[in-house]
Amino acid sequence: MNSPTVLSIAELTEMTTQIFRNAGVSDAQATAVARTIVAGERDACKSHGVYRIEGCFRTLKAGKVMPQAVPELLDDGSGVIRVDAKGAFSPAAFELGAPVLAARAKELGVAALAINSCLHFSALWPEVEALTDQGCAVLAMCPSYSSVAPTGGTEALLGTNPVAFGWPRKDNTPYVFDFATSVAARGEIELHRRAGTPLPEGWAIDAEGRPTTDPAAALDGAMLPFGGHKGSAISTMVELLAGVMIGDLTSPEALEYLGSMSLLPHHGELVIAFCPKRFAAGRSDPFARAEVLFEAIAGQGARLPSQRRYAARIKSEAVGITLTAEEMALLEKLRTQGLDAV
Repeated sequence: MNSPTVLSIAELTEMTTQIFRNAGVSDAQATAVARTIVAGERDACKSHGVYRIEGCFRTLKAGKVMPQAVPELLDDGSGVIRVDAKGAFSPAAFELGAPVLAARAKELGVAALAINSCLHFSALWPEVEALTDQGCAVLAMCPSYSSVAPTGGTEALLGTNPVAFGWPRKDNTPYVFDFATSVAARGEIELHRRAGTPLPEGWAIDAEGRPTTDPAAALDGAMLPFGGHKGSAISTMVELLAGVMIGDLTSPEALEYLGSMSLLPHHGELVIAFCPKRFAAGRSDPFARAEVLFEAIAGQGARLPSQRRYAARIKSEAVGITLTAEEMALLEKLRTQGLDAV
């Protein structure tokens, strides 16, 4: 009765898509969101998998996401492409703008995609990999809502503000990293709370600004940036580039709009794509030279980022995705009860 269930990637994608359709989400949004959630499960990133559906549903129920909105592409032929998500989930907006971004980067050498008025709820690496598949190097970032104290501060101000980068590789998985500029993603704190396990020291402060290892106290207080002042500065850069510069909400503004961190953050996203061959301009083969660097890293016994994800992906593609009895029960509850499940 409590044994795990193994589903194929296609089966879990169809199940997740139907769950969102049943909740009143348009086909285009439901399928795009499902692909992102299933990518998390496929790559054994549980904090970005089916666990995220409840947050999506809470935000839908609160009326803070537009389930039938149709993203609009705004392209003047320049190096800056925009997609207005119109208050919808971000994946459908990204999928609309990504092909244009890749083509423009190859034409100009570099191009940027600004997604406005979206709700980003998961990792950035699925988006980065969609563009490395097109031969582009990619840098992506977005703010969140205030949940991280700046270094030396005592209360939440910055977001978790993830940054992701990808480099395409011939006949190999791309070089990709994706990390929050906080010590850990907020989802990791929540998973510790659910499991009843303490946080590592140095992850968070409580509502009084004191260090804490209690995940509940951390959720009421603030997380800390990674790397002290360095992470704090990078997080501020994300607020400026992916918030202020693209005319969208910063993390404090997003929290004010939402009124709660139990809902998905409403903000924008910036994705910059580069054409390595255009930048190299025939001086050398950038892909061959990159491989020399990767081989040197691996030659020292170091692991390239995302290798664990790619190994999990190979397994999922071969034998399917394993879900616990609790996860299957949650999916069934969401499927049958819709928004009433949250």
